[in-house]
Amino acid sequence: MATLLYVTCNLKPAEVSRSLSVGKEFLDEYLKHNPDDEVHFLDLYRDNIQRIDADVLSGWGKMRNGESFASLSADEQRKISRITRHADQFVAADKYVFVTPMFNLGFPAELKTYIDNVCVVGKTFVYTEAGAQGLLRGRGKKCLHIHSNGGFHFGKAEDHSVPYLREIMNFMGIDDFHPIVIEGVDAFPDRANEIQELARNQAVELAKDF
Repeated sequence: MATLLYVTCNLKPAEVSRSLSVGKEFLDEYLKHNPDDEVHFLDLYRDNIQRIDADVLSGWGKMRNGESFASLSADEQRKISRITRHADQFVAADKYVFVTPMFNLGFPAELKTYIDNVCVVGKTFVYTEAGAQGLLRGRGKKCLHIHSNGGFHFGKAEDHSVPYLREIMNFMGIDDFHPIVIEGVDAFPDRANEIQELARNQAVELAKDF
């Protein structure tokens, strides 16, 4: 039995979101083939992810200098505990699905905030004399990114969404990465159904062996 962490970052309801509807197709098919797997859901708009602020940096700095967690202020403890819970949940998962739209050549800020919660020294990577090393490498973890944009940006230098998520996953040691990109629907509305159907087919096919 594996654990799949399903992370969404969408404001639209599922019935009108291109990426969420493809994500549902993937998840439905995935559970047909993996009925005993656990799926944990995170909605990054709903679940109020802790951002790195002055309290977090202060608390981390104190602990690096040898102070105990118990000695931190109440705000430092509370905020760092929230980050630690997300980092531990991420480490414990075997598979990851991220479902995002494109906002201004990237993804919503809430996803970057979440990444800052899980890309944590000592949890998912460490610094060494040879450079940073991901701690999740060699564990058979895999990641799917279902991403939508209205134009055509994927594979271009201007795309700061899919390539960034691929790189940050690799940085932590997850190099089995699969993108499904739904693009061009706003540029070619007459082909919207065709574009969406292609993405659905990709998702269903990938779900069989994910």
